[in-house]
Amino acid sequence: MKGSLLVLAIVLLATPRAMAQEPPACRILCAPEFKLEPTVTFTNLFGSPRIVGEDGTPTRERRETEFEIILSLGLPTRVSWLEFTVEAIFLPFDRESTPELEFETNFIWLPAERTRGWISSHFDIVDKFSPAERSTDRRAYTHKLNLELDTSLSVFNWLRKGRWLRGVELEGSLDYVASGLPKAGDAINRMRLLDNTSPWSFSIVFVLPIAPL
Repeated sequence: MKGSLLVLAIVLLATPRAMAQEPPACRILCAPEFKLEPTVTFTNLFGSPRIVGEDGTPTRERRETEFEIILSLGLPTRVSWLEFTVEAIFLPFDRESTPELEFETNFIWLPAERTRGWISSHFDIVDKFSPAERSTDRRAYTHKLNLELDTSLSVFNWLRKGRWLRGVELEGSLDYVASGLPKAGDAINRMRLLDNTSPWSFSIVFVLPIAPL
């Protein structure tokens, strides 16, 4: 895991310098896009599971709100409806958390050109590499299949081209984690699940472009 984060850090740090040079011809992968994405995520969006503690009393797991910092490296392709994205995710206010990595394939079903640059949307298939969550997991990190529907609003699209604020977006992301989550019967933090963990979450993302500008 440390090796993967080191490689990602080198790529992200080298990206702005590479973009300052003459961009290469777009053959398969086009010029990368580096973004900073402060994110607020609401977990247990639907189907919050029941849990039972040491006293044997069942309760409903509460919905939680998490603040995340995401470093995003986007890789557009010559195909207008296909992109790839690599993301490093951090929870700066959770001392017990560890970084996560996501490797995304993005299918753009609503390009910004159709809405004069105001709204865009894409469906993502994600390989989520994050801390193990099941009691039966043998490794500290596991791969999880994550499906996302992301819709973005360019809130400053009315500004003239070339202005940095024009590239700022407000994004809503509906997430479904299809594998790797705790199931009914698993024990977590002295609690036993009576239902499968809710796979649904919703995120509000503030997308800040770093490079290219």
